[in-house]
Amino acid sequence: MDNLTHTLTGLMLSRAGINRWCPRATAILLISSNFPDIDAVYSYGGSLDYLDHHRGITHALLAVPVLAALAAVIVRVAGRRRLPWARAVIAGCAGVLSHLLLDFTNTYGVQLLLPFSSEWLRLDITNVVDLWIWALLALCVAGPLLSRLVSSEIGAKPGTGRGAAIFALLALSCYEGGRYLIHQRAVNVLESYNYAGSAPRRVGAFPDFANPFSWNTVVETPKAALIQRINLLQPYDPAGGAPFYYPRQTEALEAARRTDVFQRYLRFAQFPFWQVSPVAQPEGGVRVEAMDLRFGTPPAPRFVATAILDSALQVVRAEYAFGPFQR
Repeated sequence: MDNLTHTLTGLMLSRAGINRWCPRATAILLISSNFPDIDAVYSYGGSLDYLDHHRGITHALLAVPVLAALAAVIVRVAGRRRLPWARAVIAGCAGVLSHLLLDFTNTYGVQLLLPFSSEWLRLDITNVVDLWIWALLALCVAGPLLSRLVSSEIGAKPGTGRGAAIFALLALSCYEGGRYLIHQRAVNVLESYNYAGSAPRRVGAFPDFANPFSWNTVVETPKAALIQRINLLQPYDPAGGAPFYYPRQTEALEAARRTDVFQRYLRFAQFPFWQVSPVAQPEGGVRVEAMDLRFGTPPAPRFVATAILDSALQVVRAEYAFGPFQR
């Protein structure tokens, strides 16, 4: 998830009661709930280094106590006051775990089991930025602030915001549970049909930016990937998907696959789709592209690895970009 969501979730965890149990819990939780994203430092090495390491070891379960302890150390040093270490580290663990759990719900995924397994785990039920979660958390932050303003005007004792925080965490859990059920329904619908006479090899349903009932779907068939947006409140048309046909397994494709760029990219891509097309330069050359259909479509790709090959099928250059390759 985005860092605003992580920060507000850490604040809700503190107000829900952890701040009563551990001194300076709010500072610890605000830091620890964002700490796994320290892997953003890899972006200075380029987009491919960032792809290699983002949501990697700092998002693994093994790193939870380490990051929690570091958050407690930062608060201890900055505040120049002693902390109850066991409680501080436990509070930090709550913040780090909230980050991993929220990222696990995304389409992007997270490598929770590193270094023992590099498998990407994901639920595909929320986007990195979810407007409904923003609205929920913002309401539960603004509510207590408004209540304090009113209390100060009438001379009443202001509230702590604990009730709003508990409500926010419960509502967030219910929202994620609801999205999980809706996602399962979308997947079941896709899997229950044949496409051009064939059962699907694999299907994927990825959340729309705003509508919880709308999903961007991919159906992989023996000959093509079918891409369609469906709304579970409306009848589903299995023939409504736009087909994008797979290229033949040419030598050009295999040559691109052997490059370091493509090998690193394919460790990340979960729904890779390949395209092979001619280029003007070098003469007789071709462009090979691999994109992840979780994040775009062949006409508007995102997360793209591209190789340019000459007429002898030697790789002239290979690059990776979050957006489409500059042609």
